[in-house]
Amino acid sequence: MSSVLFSEHPTDDGHIIAEIKLNSERTLNALTLEMIEAILPRLTAWESDERVAAILLDSAGEKAFCAGGDVVNLYKAIQGEGDPSFPEQFFEHEYRLDFLLHTYSKPVICWGNGIVMGGGMGLLSASSHRVVTETSRLAMPEVTIGLYPDVGASWFLNRLPNGAGRFLAMTGCQISAPDAVHLGLADRCIASHHRDALLQQLTNARWGSGEDTDANGVVNRILRELEQASQPVFAELEAPVYQHSPLIRELMDHDSVEQIVAAIAAVKSDNKWFSKAQKTLAHGSPVSVKLIDKQLKRAKHMSLAEVFQAELALSVQCCRHREFPEGVRALLVDKDGQPAWTYPDVASVEDSFIDELLASPWENSPLADLR
Repeated sequence: MSSVLFSEHPTDDGHIIAEIKLNSERTLNALTLEMIEAILPRLTAWESDERVAAILLDSAGEKAFCAGGDVVNLYKAIQGEGDPSFPEQFFEHEYRLDFLLHTYSKPVICWGNGIVMGGGMGLLSASSHRVVTETSRLAMPEVTIGLYPDVGASWFLNRLPNGAGRFLAMTGCQISAPDAVHLGLADRCIASHHRDALLQQLTNARWGSGEDTDANGVVNRILRELEQASQPVFAELEAPVYQHSPLIRELMDHDSVEQIVAAIAAVKSDNKWFSKAQKTLAHGSPVSVKLIDKQLKRAKHMSLAEVFQAELALSVQCCRHREFPEGVRALLVDKDGQPAWTYPDVASVEDSFIDELLASPWENSPLADLR
């Protein structure tokens, strides 16, 4: 069975709602190179097809929209199994897909139900209409595997208020649907049982001339009505990032990453969400924490294209050093939960090591054509 399903749903007025459904429930719809290579040409073709009014990006199953990227195959390639050029191919194609979605000329409705992590966050964040449900659990947990939040996170985390983006990156903490909307990581909270109604209303809608502004207006009206009907479902859901926002702002307001880490660790809290964030940071990669700090600082004023070019270089470099494969080994391959990190703590991480990771491995980026 195909890992991505493509459908074209005819509308009442002769247009088409094109659907991309991630279809790998067993792997929580984690993005593979094969999936990415299937989606890219289909999206390109639909963009130039005047019949296509909007794109619906969703997934099979209720557990996850997309739990991340294919890091196990990345690990195998790094360890000498298979094509040594696989990491560069994978990241280049993944970032091309994310960039295409960011700049797509037609509405892209992403149904971010269930687990949305890593590569899934890249897809959600790049879509023009980002929907989360009561089951949504968003996160960028790369600190746990010796990597850093990529897939455009250098762009979207930098735009969160009061240091929240840096806190989310360092702690890998989970974000609920209300928090996602509060932070601007999602646009609408819609109850999961409205999924079929969404598609039905999209096909029933009148799409007019198909101009971008008209199409976006049609989608907005449909999502607005479904969100209003969903309010009782979200009334009792917690928004821990929002609730902790004054504390997060205070914790991130220090002069060095070492001071930030110490401040987070020093907080005495009975809150399970915050305690889990502390624990993830404490057990995460010191290299990742230092890298997150440097990468967010250097990307602050980059364009979207420059962000993906910088992330491609950094991700390829991470595949050439031991921290990332060691993190994947401990968490996802041997699953012993005991990564042997390169440095014992953040204070020990040498600036020269971080500078080496941040140096581009090539003169001309494979993504130099992005504009």
